[in-house]
Amino acid sequence: MKLSKTQRKYRIRRRIRKVSIGTVERPRLSVFRSNKEIYVQLIDDNSGTTLAAASSRDKDFEKAKGNKSEIATLVGKAIAEKSKKAGFDKVAFDRGGNLYHGRVKALAEGAREAGLTF
Repeated sequence: MKLSKTQRKYRIRRRIRKVSIGTVERPRLSVFRSNKEIYVQLIDDNSGTTLAAASSRDKDFEKAKGNKSEIATLVGKAIAEKSKKAGFDKVAFDRGGNLYHGRVKALAEGAREAGLTF
């Protein structure tokens, strides 16, 4: 039986979530990628709360020029700054079933450049 693209993505997402669990000391950096935008948030899975969030729809990026990968890098840098203000420098990266390629990779590299460690 051949799985659809969506079913395959959810299967991968469940497999990733078994390993990457967000705690108070090391929250989970969760990435959601739509066709146009990219969203990222820091999540504490023990209490089920979002500690910080950033997306390409924020007002900071409305006038940003460049392709989607370049904007994803800026979003990665923004979440790194927000997490440092909140007191986190280590996170567990959750790519959300997406391949570590393209915009997801650009976001991760932007966050690493700004000082986050995965």
